[in-house]
Amino acid sequence: MINTGILCSSSAWANESTSQWMSTGSVSMPKENSVTWILILSFGGTPAPGKSVSFPHKNFHGCLENLYYNGVDIIDLAKQQKPQIITMGNVSFSCSQPQSVPVTFLSPRSYLALPGSSGDDEVSASFQFRTWNKAGLLLFSELQLVSGGLLLFLNDGKLKLNLYQPGKLPSDITAGGGLNDGQWHFISLSAKRNHLSVVVDGQVASASLSLGPEQIYSGGNYYFGGCPDNCFGSKWKNPVGGFQGCMRRISISNKMVDLISVQQGSLGNFSDLQIDSCGITDRCLPNYCEHGGECSQSWNTFHCNCAHTGYNGATCHNPIYEQSCEAYKHRGNTSGFYYIDSDGSGPLESFLLYCNMTETAWTIIQHNGSDLTRVRNTNPENPYAGFFEYVASLEQLQATIHRAEHCEQELTYYCKKSRLVNKQDGTPLSWWVGRTNETQTYWGGSLPDPQKCACGREGNCIDSQYYCNCDADRNEWTNDTGFLSYKEHLPVTKIVITDTGRPHSEAAYRLGPLLCRGDRSFWNSASFNTEASYLHFPTFHGELSADVSFFFKTTASSGVFLENLGITDFIRIELRSPALVTFSFDVGNGPFEISVQSPTHFNDNRWHHVRVERNMKEASIQVDHLSPKTQPAPADGHILLQLNSQLFVGGTATRQRGFLGCIRSLQLNGLAVDLEERAKVTPGVEPGCRGHCSSYGKLCLNGGKCREKPRGFSCDCTFSAYTGPFCSNEISAYFGSGSSVIYNFQENYSLSKNSSSHAASFHGDMKLSREMIKLSFRTTRTPSLLLYVSSFYKEYLSVIIAKNGSLQIRYKLNRYQEPDVVTFDFKNMADGQLHHIMINREEEVVFVELDENARRQVHLTSGTEFSAVKSLVLGRMLEPSGIDQETALAGAQGFLGCLSAVQLSHVAPLKAALHPSRPALITVSGHVTESSCVSQAGTDATSRERTHSFADHSGTRDDREPRANAIKNDSAVIGGLIAVVVFILLCITAIAVRIYQQKRLYKRNEAKRSENVDSAEAVLKSELNIQNAVSENQKEYFF
Repeated sequence: MINTGILCSSSAWANESTSQWMSTGSVSMPKENSVTWILILSFGGTPAPGKSVSFPHKNFHGCLENLYYNGVDIIDLAKQQKPQIITMGNVSFSCSQPQSVPVTFLSPRSYLALPGSSGDDEVSASFQFRTWNKAGLLLFSELQLVSGGLLLFLNDGKLKLNLYQPGKLPSDITAGGGLNDGQWHFISLSAKRNHLSVVVDGQVASASLSLGPEQIYSGGNYYFGGCPDNCFGSKWKNPVGGFQGCMRRISISNKMVDLISVQQGSLGNFSDLQIDSCGITDRCLPNYCEHGGECSQSWNTFHCNCAHTGYNGATCHNPIYEQSCEAYKHRGNTSGFYYIDSDGSGPLESFLLYCNMTETAWTIIQHNGSDLTRVRNTNPENPYAGFFEYVASLEQLQATIHRAEHCEQELTYYCKKSRLVNKQDGTPLSWWVGRTNETQTYWGGSLPDPQKCACGREGNCIDSQYYCNCDADRNEWTNDTGFLSYKEHLPVTKIVITDTGRPHSEAAYRLGPLLCRGDRSFWNSASFNTEASYLHFPTFHGELSADVSFFFKTTASSGVFLENLGITDFIRIELRSPALVTFSFDVGNGPFEISVQSPTHFNDNRWHHVRVERNMKEASIQVDHLSPKTQPAPADGHILLQLNSQLFVGGTATRQRGFLGCIRSLQLNGLAVDLEERAKVTPGVEPGCRGHCSSYGKLCLNGGKCREKPRGFSCDCTFSAYTGPFCSNEISAYFGSGSSVIYNFQENYSLSKNSSSHAASFHGDMKLSREMIKLSFRTTRTPSLLLYVSSFYKEYLSVIIAKNGSLQIRYKLNRYQEPDVVTFDFKNMADGQLHHIMINREEEVVFVELDENARRQVHLTSGTEFSAVKSLVLGRMLEPSGIDQETALAGAQGFLGCLSAVQLSHVAPLKAALHPSRPALITVSGHVTESSCVSQAGTDATSRERTHSFADHSGTRDDREPRANAIKNDSAVIGGLIAVVVFILLCITAIAVRIYQQKRLYKRNEAKRSENVDSAEAVLKSELNIQNAVSENQKEYFF
């Protein structure tokens, strides 16, 4: 119907412009920059007069109305015969087409009953309809003679024509698809003799019926859109419910129905109809589904499909991923790849990165330029520029950096007769560009002062005249290396080098990943000390969708967390009672309340998380992991939340029902609110809040103790056999033949007399009436000594695997008696599998648990106290004496295999040997190396000890699940096992060489940056050679 084109009088095409005039022919436009162009738009057909233009479709035949272009009434111009308008053919300014009268079916109980001719040998009808609903009855007509009915209905967006006869299977015709798209669709049906046919938008579907001698005869009334309660009788029922939508151009037996007569009551009857208008509403325009959610709709509401968006909720507003690695850490997650949504419910998408969970959660964001890059033959007229592309957009990086407490990025820069600054005029010869697209001339390890390097700040440059080593311009390799840590300039996006064009001049650089730690918002908190105290902030704007989230802890029974008022609208979140949190709001439809009731009290002085959301579809509230509560929004009510007062946090404008306690990590639509800054200048409110261990202490595992920090907590693993941020990383060691670890308690005897340490109970002549022992082991050798504890009075405890493979725990607490023995002989314990032992003694009662299922309790006869503990031995006993024969035999053999998480009450001998943190008398003999006891079953124990190596894993966005471990094992290629093992060994060797060289480089640069120039050159050449041999894809970053 519309054809556009641009013709230019010059040989070059002009830029496409928009004319302020519209024509069915041509519009002459003034000259612009000596280029004359003509815009031609045709309505109703082509070609334009005088132009040879072909068009594959016929010209339009019908009526056009309300024809505007850029606000200009084209039809009015044509009526006035304006010269810009050229009219061709038979065009009149009146429409002879009959006006169609639409009718709207407003509810599932709506119907239109129209009379037909009873007894006709043909049933026929046609109409147009439009709807959003997938199902609904379009037409029903009862038939004569065959005692049946004809039903035409929508089911799952498809049209079905059904002939129902009692005692017979129904005859169906299915046609069309996706008919619930809100567009007009034409339907025509015909039933005559034994033939059914239906036409959907010009497509015909038909079927032949087996009626025998009977034929179809019309029964009288036609029911459109629904049916009165009694129209079906007791013979059958409506399969899909009533129709909601619009119909027009209804015809029965080829006669058009006058719907105005129906409206006036002179024809047929109806219920709950709206005649002479189509009241259908497009509820997906505008689209209220956020973050790319797909909108679909029915007559009354719309729905959002949030699949693969990274969000959930009624409008895809609620992020399913955390905003930082710090948040993942405090859910108990360990190091791994995770999706991060830095701005929460804001517009930015989530992205995949690596979280390194140490005592602080580190965020690691990689880029494409981590290789060592050499640069030659450049000058100011021919500069070199290296660009860095990250796994996230600059907007995502900015949000991540803004949330972090600290960010840094290591920039390594080597130089040989290549300066950073022109010493004559101070012009920079090399520089880098950060996130803000500003040129920076300071280098790693320096503050953001122009043309400064780490050696200039530390005063140890190789030439004291300069602030950077490279500016000495020596014909030998040196470097300016360090971490860039000014957050506003990170990350580095570009590096430019211009001074490598002279003879023997060269430079090389490498940029590390962006590293960020902590989350400023996660621990941002305020303490409210009086009921009259509060913090106030600017008005919260969340007209169409709003979410509020925060943590709170209190001992008070009630109080208002947050309130914001408008003229009539408001939102309020409060602790209504000790076990009830309530979200109240009004958007103009009257006040609503939704509450979460807890089986336990919220005022337990522990952190609780609250999240509320209000959008076009519903309001919701969730507290902790309790089931969320929702309140649907009225279908056609007010939708905008209009607030105009200040936002009050911790109280109300009336200073009544204020909150007593702490509020932390307050977020409004994904944006953090700085409670601490406002609290610093507000009476009755203090910045920060202590007491995190009551909530997060359960994350400290395996005997780790929770320690309070000003902003958070940490797990103290001193008296645990485990390490890591949550004391969850077990310490394991492989023991070679004849090896041992001996932990002596006697050394600290003189210190223990005035010590409150847990370990003091083992020193000197103290008597031990109880102990807890835990360990895991894996071996194939018998006999074996797993653990031996001795005393100065020839008392001992031994845990051994006897020659027959049974596990034995031997207690001798009286030197004059034989030891008590607890034996587990139901299987061979030297089977190469990982086994777990727990021994708990309370005086003479010993409880033993093996592999968490075999349990035994015995009473000792040899005594109740362990006197003057001397030492603990793992593996081979060097000088066995005064022990029973089974223990002596096992002690002579020692242990060959893997021991893990060995702990005697608060003493962890393997940890003391492999991760010493304080002086202890530890003796390690033979081959004892840190390893892992975890392996697949069925492999020889001595061949399964391997140090873990991790490969980079980028992940796929479609997985959309947070992953604590993104390393996956491929066990599918069994036939190539030998080749795979050889390949892995080669890779491990290459990686080991590279790690060794990296550590060597680091040590040299740190120790002799200002002195050893020859070493810098050697290391650079070594790195460049290794880079050619080892793929950078195998690179890892260690912390």
